[in-house]
Amino acid sequence: MSRQPRASGYFRTSYQADRALVATRLERAMLVLFVVLLLAFPLFASAFLLDLACQVFLASIGALSLMLLTGYAGQISLGHAGLLAAGAYSVGILFREVNAPFWITLPVAALVGALLGLMFGLPSLRLRGLYLAVSTLALHFVVVHAGAEYETRRGYSTGVIIDPPQIAGLAISDPRAWYVILLAAAAGTLLLCLNLLRSRTGRAFGAINTHETVAAALGIDVARGKLLAFVVSSSLTSLAGALFAYYRGFVSVEAFSLFLTIQYAAMIIIGGLGSLLGALLGAFFVTIFPYLIEWALAALPGAQRRASEFFAVNYAAFGAVMILFLVFEPAGLVGIWRRVQSYFLLWPFRHRPLTGARK
Repeated sequence: MSRQPRASGYFRTSYQADRALVATRLERAMLVLFVVLLLAFPLFASAFLLDLACQVFLASIGALSLMLLTGYAGQISLGHAGLLAAGAYSVGILFREVNAPFWITLPVAALVGALLGLMFGLPSLRLRGLYLAVSTLALHFVVVHAGAEYETRRGYSTGVIIDPPQIAGLAISDPRAWYVILLAAAAGTLLLCLNLLRSRTGRAFGAINTHETVAAALGIDVARGKLLAFVVSSSLTSLAGALFAYYRGFVSVEAFSLFLTIQYAAMIIIGGLGSLLGALLGAFFVTIFPYLIEWALAALPGAQRRASEFFAVNYAAFGAVMILFLVFEPAGLVGIWRRVQSYFLLWPFRHRPLTGARK
């Protein structure tokens, strides 16, 4: 009696299987292990590591929102720091003026971001490339100027102080509680982005990014798709700014410099354009990079004399890393990850080109 040969590898035989976020047993096991490690992290982490993890979660929300706009929809934006400032100042103004609770300030911050995204997304219907980037850069200066004017007129010369949010009469000030909250916010943003990109709207983003004329010929409303990309991205970014304001308990214009926009652009470039995993990897790398530079400088002889040089060295090293990735690794960290993953999936076999084939 002959046996039917068994299939080798993972094959998807239905649309439901193809749309599954976690397809294999190994992926499910690794996901469960990763979630357990994340939940167990605050049990043994120091206060510094908890703060660093919270910074990574906040950066992840902003990087995911920018990846939606630039990496998937193909719309350039240099107003990311302004949108973060809009969310933070929405919280600060509502708290100081009417003592609004967080369950009001957070939705209002998201709505403010959506309105700003709609307003500054309108130029994308006419402008492209560098011209669109410059038009979105105006968003940064407008919002930061408005925030500075509010601080000056209300007498908050050193910034707006925000009390910790309260749930059931208890103030959220414990770093472990913030770790859980920001982890949940980052995970929720990731799931939202994943499902959005799997929807008809997400596929429209990809078509617009590839070729607008062809997308319009296929029946896609290009104008609606561009505006929707700006609105969704801006709303998520503003929400990240609101969470940042509550986490730090302080809002000031100095926290939203143009360098912050460059950092978020670096996150999606270093992480890898067109990949949500790349946004997460880029957020992690760019957040911890200054601390790595500081650690490296501290390990050198005469570290105390070099303390004043930290910012200059950090900026120079940051620029050098961006150039190196653009030249030698355009696919970013996610490209490195995929090559490592492919190596272990194919090991001990290696891909060899056929005789006479192009290399």
